[in-house]
Amino acid sequence: MTKLNIWIAKHQNKMTILIAILIGLSLVFNYLMHFEAAATIFMILASIVGAIPVALHAFTALQNKVISIELLVTIAVVGAFIIGEYEESAVVTFLFLFGNYLEQKTLEKTRSSVKSLTKMAPTMAELVVENGQTEMVDVDDLDEGDRVLVKTGGQIPVDGKIVQGTGYMNEASITGESTPIKKGIGDKVFAGSLTDNGTITVETTSVGEDTTFGKIIELVEEAQDSQSPAARFIDKFATYYTPAVLIIGILVWIFTKDFPLAITVLVLGCPGALVIGAPVSNVAGIGNGAKNGILMKGGNAVNTFAQVDTLVLDKTGTLTTGKMSVTIVDNFDGDKEKLLGLLTAVEKTSNHPLGQAIINYAEDQNIKPASGLPTLDTVKGQGLVGQTDDFKILVGNEKLMKANQVNINDLQKKIIEQRMQAGDSVVSMAINQELRLVVGVNDQLRFDAREGLQALKDAGLKKIVMLTGDNKLAAQRIAAKLPIDEVHAELLPEDKVEFVKQFQAQGSTVAFVGDGINDSPSLATADIGIGMGTGTDVAIETSDIILVKSSFDALAHAYILAKKTVANTKENIVIAVGTVALLLLGLIVGVIHMGSGMFVHELSILVVIFNAMRLIRNKSSKLDTDQVLKTAN
Repeated sequence: MTKLNIWIAKHQNKMTILIAILIGLSLVFNYLMHFEAAATIFMILASIVGAIPVALHAFTALQNKVISIELLVTIAVVGAFIIGEYEESAVVTFLFLFGNYLEQKTLEKTRSSVKSLTKMAPTMAELVVENGQTEMVDVDDLDEGDRVLVKTGGQIPVDGKIVQGTGYMNEASITGESTPIKKGIGDKVFAGSLTDNGTITVETTSVGEDTTFGKIIELVEEAQDSQSPAARFIDKFATYYTPAVLIIGILVWIFTKDFPLAITVLVLGCPGALVIGAPVSNVAGIGNGAKNGILMKGGNAVNTFAQVDTLVLDKTGTLTTGKMSVTIVDNFDGDKEKLLGLLTAVEKTSNHPLGQAIINYAEDQNIKPASGLPTLDTVKGQGLVGQTDDFKILVGNEKLMKANQVNINDLQKKIIEQRMQAGDSVVSMAINQELRLVVGVNDQLRFDAREGLQALKDAGLKKIVMLTGDNKLAAQRIAAKLPIDEVHAELLPEDKVEFVKQFQAQGSTVAFVGDGINDSPSLATADIGIGMGTGTDVAIETSDIILVKSSFDALAHAYILAKKTVANTKENIVIAVGTVALLLLGLIVGVIHMGSGMFVHELSILVVIFNAMRLIRNKSSKLDTDQVLKTAN
């Protein structure tokens, strides 16, 4: 039986064509040649050929203790055959198989985003060997630390960082954004990207399935195979609905003694459009997101995101670019260059964005880090503390200075207040309880933040909240430029989690947007966690939705797409249920028969499929860059 099933599955489309030919020949012999016997033979052959694959599917389902749609169709076809309605039985099997063919092709089309991604996956790399020469190797043979050469027009085969050369990278396969980005030494690059111009050498950090590109493919495939709550409900509903239709058909036969009527009830009661309606919407919506650099982890994520009414955002790296730069350095009582060298040495022990800005500033000023630092301890949410026999050093925010009773005079307080009013984040350094340096560091607002957040509100979002560990003045300065309803500053990671829980306790459905690293507790606590960045490991693991293209245009598109996907699913359910109801009503009043009913039934399947396909064509509403930049300024 297994071999027969395999053969039937392989040739089912050809069998569908054969049935169509046989039906066509029957019509020719009947209406043009008036040879009814031959016409009947062709219809009988068409019925038999069509019944075989349908009956085999029904039998396989029964072996798994499932009463399937195919069983209803098989009984209906056999019944029609028994009463001599060969034309009806042939047309029913053809329409059912043709509907399956169209359904299969449409689902393949909705999954094309994944297939196109898979085809773009790099397979070969030009490995730089010890003598400086290169050799072509399989990507799977590369290890972390290997260096690969990528020339103009070449595809980057690994995740890594550029160690030599510069070039323009097309990262459309990763972010959905086709505009090339200039990258040089030290910049990260991603497998699957294309080098539009320039030759670079990349040091490997991850390969194959471990790359951002590999994880994108894996995530989208898993998401498209997952089910939304509506799809799970429909599957459960169909489990009971299908045998219920079978019982109704039997009861109609018992009470009316009208066998053709009972058979027609079985045909018209098939829940084909209902079963396919939700999955095809889910797949189409997730596929659309993947093409636009939006990874939604399955139907649950789509459904919940569509219900979100409160959006909570981190500031640094989310509302802002995360590229911090030093705006001013004030020193007190000491050699500024020497103090900066000491501060730089301290910051080199941390990976905080503010510290990185100070390190970059020192490098630009040709200031070398000091040596002989004490062991440094991290004070969560405040900064770094170190102690030697000669001195105690403190580097951090105002909380750290206050907690350690650092002496700050009126002039110093005024300078710190000025920097905070300007919106700077302030990094202070104290030695032996005396304030020595105050460094102002600032971040730039993302150019599309205002337009993107407004688009979210226009789409139905009720409240936008900013939570940040930064000082209140800096937070308020950013919030004043944006359609933000609430601002809470100077928070630790656990404080952000508490705010998320508060909003949930108030009955809100909360989405949290963060960088996927410091904010991972909040991402996990929120109803929907959204990682906004280039697919860090933590973001991919913690978030429900990942915006590989770190933009508010993508965030707005994801929210609107989720709402449209859920609405599309509901539309398909209404179409499917409405069709069955109308068909049964038409049967009662005598205007619908088996053949016409099956035609309408299969037509309803096509309608829900084409309705779902609208999601594939749903475009991201790109924000007008010039207008956004004017607004931001």
